[in-house]
Amino acid sequence: MALNIKRTLKIILPLLLGVFLAWYALSKVSFDELLVYIKKADYKYIVLGVCLGLLSHLSRAYRWLFMLEPMGYKVKLGNSIMAVFATYLINYTIPRAGEVARATILTNYENVPFEKGFGTIVSERIADLIMIFAVILLALCLEFDLIYNFLITRFNLTKIVFLALIFVVLAILLFIYIARSHSKIALKVKAFCNGLIEGVLSIFKMEKKWPFILHTLFIWVMYVLMFYVTSFAVEEIQGISLGAILFGFISASLSIAATNGGIGSYPLTIYAAFSLFGIAKEPSLAFGWIIWSSQTLMIIILGGLSLIYLPIYNRNKASLKV
Repeated sequence: MALNIKRTLKIILPLLLGVFLAWYALSKVSFDELLVYIKKADYKYIVLGVCLGLLSHLSRAYRWLFMLEPMGYKVKLGNSIMAVFATYLINYTIPRAGEVARATILTNYENVPFEKGFGTIVSERIADLIMIFAVILLALCLEFDLIYNFLITRFNLTKIVFLALIFVVLAILLFIYIARSHSKIALKVKAFCNGLIEGVLSIFKMEKKWPFILHTLFIWVMYVLMFYVTSFAVEEIQGISLGAILFGFISASLSIAATNGGIGSYPLTIYAAFSLFGIAKEPSLAFGWIIWSSQTLMIIILGGLSLIYLPIYNRNKASLKV
């Protein structure tokens, strides 16, 4: 009973949070004003942004094949592409359920054991985690003065340094405790950390590691370019700095984990990031809604078509099973 309640809350709470944030974001700018920005937006940049996003998804599907081949599985590119789009669509309904569905699709249509398919997805996420940290580091380097001035004007820098030192000391003590402890929690943490390290190292051990790394770089360059190009659709934020673009992109990317597909949270986090650079509220929110809506529409269309076409694409395989 308790387990069912927990599962239900995991599904309902992000949806409710997304609905609340969507309402809150829309309350920050009148709907009529938002429509004005949408109507006068330069749609060629929106379409170009969607195309760049599409390229990143196709590259992700192709990159997945490099992880499956060493295990002896020659997966059809079509199935990989449709599985990726189905993943994104399903994640809009139930958080993280898309990854499970993605591995299940390969199990059903390519006979890839679920645990192996899911393991490659976990390793893939680790590579993406490294890339988001790299983007964060680049953004901090580009806008170090801005962040430094923001911190010293809003917070007591001495206290921040003191708290940072306490955090480092506690982290070291925690690391020593976990390394020496044999408690159940410590063993789980060690197993998790070992799995992360093994997942990262497996990338460099695979036969096509350089194509994998290049595709990973390509995916994230496309993500950033998609964000940057779409910004030209809103006249009021054209020509903003690369630092602002990166901070907006990072905030928006992290918001996707907060609610299903970034519903509600996506435009709000962009507005919060852009406000650090003195960009007005209305165009920031308008841009957030425009880029989120255009990318979401692509996922709904292609994800929906993928779920419909998957059994048709694999009908010969299904008839052989019968």
